[in-house]
Amino acid sequence: MRENKRKGTKTSSFGSPGRINHDSSQFYNSRLYEGLSKENRNIKYLENEVPKTYLNKIICKSSEKMIELPDCCVHLMITSPPYNVGKEYDNDLTLEEYRNFLKIVWNEVKRVLVPGGRACINVANLGRKPYLPLHIYIIEDMLELGYLMRGEIIWNKGTSISPSTAWGSWISAKNPTLRDMHEYILVFSKDTYSRFDKNKKNTISKEEFLEYTKSLWTFSAEQAKKVGHPAPFPIELPYRLIQLYSFEGDVVLDPFMGSGQTALAAIKSNRKFVGYEINEDYCKLAERRIYELETKIKSDMQLKFT
Repeated sequence: MRENKRKGTKTSSFGSPGRINHDSSQFYNSRLYEGLSKENRNIKYLENEVPKTYLNKIICKSSEKMIELPDCCVHLMITSPPYNVGKEYDNDLTLEEYRNFLKIVWNEVKRVLVPGGRACINVANLGRKPYLPLHIYIIEDMLELGYLMRGEIIWNKGTSISPSTAWGSWISAKNPTLRDMHEYILVFSKDTYSRFDKNKKNTISKEEFLEYTKSLWTFSAEQAKKVGHPAPFPIELPYRLIQLYSFEGDVVLDPFMGSGQTALAAIKSNRKFVGYEINEDYCKLAERRIYELETKIKSDMQLKFT
């Protein structure tokens, strides 16, 4: 009886349409990749516990020094940094000062991530005259800190965003202006792309996996007035990232917790969380929303078993 084995693919001069046991070593050993951060497959896995005092809590202080957290204790980071454009929680920093501030936080995030831990950053670009491509600056800074970039997701906000008439010159080539309908989700890993998965449980469904591994996500934005925060991302955003990039019971960090969207998604996904937020009012808002969700979950469980 003939043994049915499918031959693996490898990089060729004309690319490779398939990806069956694909050997891409020739591509990644090319000079194009010289000088870039390389995966450390021999790194020793280390995982410490978040102190119970801070687990499933929001710490009301800056995340520039996360002294409450030991090294290698967080599995996934999801956040959307403040945009430094005059919102009530922003400081009026120069672009260089803003990038330096974020780099301090990203470096602390790297310290507390486990080997293979992921960092996901939701960011929107700003302005038009000139256009400020914040996502490019963040990518440059993350690579400089030694992160491995996994890719980027385009979040298509579609018709859910507020109607905009900021199109510049009307039906004229004189000075037309693009109207952003999207934001970026930048995805990185620490040290290695793969996660240690012994005794870990996946919770993502087949349908979710097929959808979430696409580089274009389409879902509605969140209403600021409904949440009580000027720039909340929808719970759908951290939920998808949690399902795709973490195991059940993992710890999810948000260093700019805001109204608590990441924490709510973590609770819904049976993960743990820890967050930092410098604004006391938003700390209280997030804590109230977390309490309400946990109370609802307990009530639903009681009804289920009665």
